[in-house]
Amino acid sequence: MYAVRDHLEMVGITLGIVLMVSIPLGIWTARSKLPALVIMNAINGMRVMPSLAVLFLVVPYLGLSTASALVALIILALPPVLINTDAGFRSLDKAVLETARGMGMSGLQILLRVEFPLAMPVILAGVKTAAVEVIASATLAAFVGSGGLGIYITRGFALFDYSILMVGAVPVALLTLLAEAGLSALQRLAQPG
Repeated sequence: MYAVRDHLEMVGITLGIVLMVSIPLGIWTARSKLPALVIMNAINGMRVMPSLAVLFLVVPYLGLSTASALVALIILALPPVLINTDAGFRSLDKAVLETARGMGMSGLQILLRVEFPLAMPVILAGVKTAAVEVIASATLAAFVGSGGLGIYITRGFALFDYSILMVGAVPVALLTLLAEAGLSALQRLAQPG
């Protein structure tokens, strides 16, 4: 039970940080050409780095700790949320925004009442992708002594005991499926109209 709690804690912290960084950054890149070019190219470069490689690159600096695992998970989760936020805000219909301005809405009102609701399904698609990847990849935290369900998976591999491995693998698979289903339902609810 503690392993599930540790696993979900890592996932929650990672997604919280990613959302706080990616959404404002995605709005900014959708509205500015030069930052979009620089940031989106850097983010796309991050997508090709394997999580395990990132994990072992940060270990010399942060040690064998949860912080190392969180950095690797954040780097894994940033691209889908940022790219989808940028795409969601970039694809908004200019006529709708002009209508909102014509109705006398302020910039903040347009952002909160028009842009966010219209971009939300695309943003949630990125959050869903990130959540599924983070839940599955948080098992790598066991390599740096951070806990979570990965402990059972690594222990099962080390001992060639598939029953121990399944104690970690089955809950990870179930959590991943639940996250996928829950965020898909939320995405459908966020669809306008």
